[in-house]
Amino acid sequence: MTSMTAESVATILVSCKQTRFHIENPNYNELDIEGLSITVTSGTLPSSSAARKGKGNAKREGTEILSDAKLRLKAGQRYALVGRNGSGKSTLLRAVAEKLIPGIPEETRISILQQTDDAEGTDDRPVDPGMNPSAGRSVLEEVIDKATAKTELEMEISALHSGISTGDSYATIHALRKLRHERLQKRLFVLDKNARLRSGARGMQARKTLTAMEKEVAEFEASLDQTGDDIPPETLQTEVQEAADMLSELQLQVEPSKLAHVETKAKRVLTGLGFDETRMGKLVSSLSGGWKMRMSLATVLLQETDILILDEPTNYLDLLGIIWLQRHLLALIDQPDPPTLIVVSHDREFLTVVATDLLIVKDKTLVYFHGDIATYESAQAERKLHLTKMKEAQDKQKAHIQETISRNIKAGKKNDDDNKLRQAKSRQKKLDNRWGLEVSAKGGRFKLNRDLPGYHFSARADIDIPQGERAVVLMLPDPAELRFPGPLVAMEGVGYRYHKMATAVLQGIDLSIHAGDRISILGLNGAGKSTLIRLLVGESQPSTGTLTLHPRLKIGYYSQHAVEELEQLHRSDPSLTALSLLTRDVDGFLDEGEIRGLLGSLGLSGRVASDVLLGKLSGGQLVRVEFARVLWRRPQLLLLDEVTTHLDYETVVALRGLLRRWEGAVVLVSHDRWFVKGVVEGEVEDDGDEEDDDDEEEEMVRRRIVYWLKGGKLAELKGGVNEFEEKMERRVAKLLKE
Repeated sequence: MTSMTAESVATILVSCKQTRFHIENPNYNELDIEGLSITVTSGTLPSSSAARKGKGNAKREGTEILSDAKLRLKAGQRYALVGRNGSGKSTLLRAVAEKLIPGIPEETRISILQQTDDAEGTDDRPVDPGMNPSAGRSVLEEVIDKATAKTELEMEISALHSGISTGDSYATIHALRKLRHERLQKRLFVLDKNARLRSGARGMQARKTLTAMEKEVAEFEASLDQTGDDIPPETLQTEVQEAADMLSELQLQVEPSKLAHVETKAKRVLTGLGFDETRMGKLVSSLSGGWKMRMSLATVLLQETDILILDEPTNYLDLLGIIWLQRHLLALIDQPDPPTLIVVSHDREFLTVVATDLLIVKDKTLVYFHGDIATYESAQAERKLHLTKMKEAQDKQKAHIQETISRNIKAGKKNDDDNKLRQAKSRQKKLDNRWGLEVSAKGGRFKLNRDLPGYHFSARADIDIPQGERAVVLMLPDPAELRFPGPLVAMEGVGYRYHKMATAVLQGIDLSIHAGDRISILGLNGAGKSTLIRLLVGESQPSTGTLTLHPRLKIGYYSQHAVEELEQLHRSDPSLTALSLLTRDVDGFLDEGEIRGLLGSLGLSGRVASDVLLGKLSGGQLVRVEFARVLWRRPQLLLLDEVTTHLDYETVVALRGLLRRWEGAVVLVSHDRWFVKGVVEGEVEDDGDEEDDDDEEEEMVRRRIVYWLKGGKLAELKGGVNEFEEKMERRVAKLLKE
């Protein structure tokens, strides 16, 4: 167990429904937990007595992520975990991975890829080596070690071997007992965590087990201090033999034949994620954050596990790596006992291919849906339309019946007709008691005893029209007008190399960008896409050829390093907020009201803009801050390099629609196929946007071009994103055959 687990116990408070009928589930691939509540607190976990006294206060001081939810994971299923930024997806995954939820057996093997600070940096920016002992190992050695726990096994082997090799029986026993003591301490830590998490009868049993283990550890610690005279000869002989047997067992686990098989699998996985032989041999300390994230992904994929959790696995992967990962995850089904998969990703195409079910974090609960995102959105829209029409029809019918009742009452009173009054009263009772939903949740005929058990004021459930979550707030300012026409950018025969003797990164690039164009540049990692963008923005100068810009052109450049650079700004000036940073950037060109208006149009309004420090903003909020820094000049051309990283799915959908309709020109570098298809190719299917194609003539004259950058040269793909995807599919198929 790591310290992170202990920290999580202190900061993530978890409770769930535990009954005397609950038993540990022997199927470790499956979870079925009811009444799940998760609260995140900033303080440390109080003592057990303090926790009992101040339980309510602790809950109020924290942020509630889930309340009375049901977590149901079926063995072998593949779930896409979906929810807004800040809804608690990563917290839920940590609670599952670290087994903070009562009911998850400790024997369950759970592997997780998390978004961590280790991923800071990019493909072109190496991270300085720290004090991590793995920094001195090669990538391949590190992956094998993490996947097999090789280092831990070798440390145990070394400890036992050092005792046995002395030929001294007492030294052998001391090494054996020290190793056993370390294992007992680890077991004690697990039992202590279980005792903290459980309540009721199961909690009492857990505390009894913990007390017994504490007694066993204390007694064993006494044996560590035994001298040779205190150890009986028969005990000496027995434990020396046990030490030899344990050493043989440990050596068997790290024998070369077993590790050779793991090494072969490791090379295959690393190759699929973009590592060549040279990069596999590099030291871990020399890797950038993006390559370290890919190395972590390879490690997780190699581990034998019951539940596999991947949090944004496509970050830093190119399309070749994404398609390989899709194939690899789908191939897990063919295993004898496939793991249960939970994936978080902003890449819609990836989720559509990989996941069989949706697990949606919404309104502090979990919603399940069998199918992909497009099917879910369609089903929700159809249900909303159906219920709206049903309610409108019932309201109309109700108004008519109410009018009839009023006429009957009026006529009955006027003519002193008791029959009409009784009839009116009967109809009113029926109207009040039996008006509402006429179908069950499954679409069948409504039955009171089945569909509405318990005491209610009406015999029918109200028609509850789903309102959906609040729309994502995003608006882009119109580009500034250009006083005379002409291309915004013209590149002719442009080439670039880092120094004179180096191989050309770019060569013979011909590219023109006009007002309103939509251009995508696709390619694998290292193909030179970011280099081309830096030439366009003026950060680098061409080695050959000419680059001409419109004299009044304003360029808005979003770098793939944007979030990391904002985090660095926060470290250099911890007092910075979104408002103060933008005020410094505009240098008096905009007043505070205009700055707040711009930030508000991007979803950063009120105190979030002025009071929350940059270091406290989420990755998605930092993307919005950078967008404000890009847009305040009202650029005519947007250069966007991997803009969807750190954004949640709903924000990606909103940004896709905005960029598709925006009047300026957009050059997009992204591995998100669905996003590129919408922004550049103008695809509107499943966009959920009702404002498309308002001006068909304008859409017809807008240029939409998809380029492939390969070998330093730019080639147009007539088949667009689909053609590029097909090429990558063929390459992945070839990789899998090798």
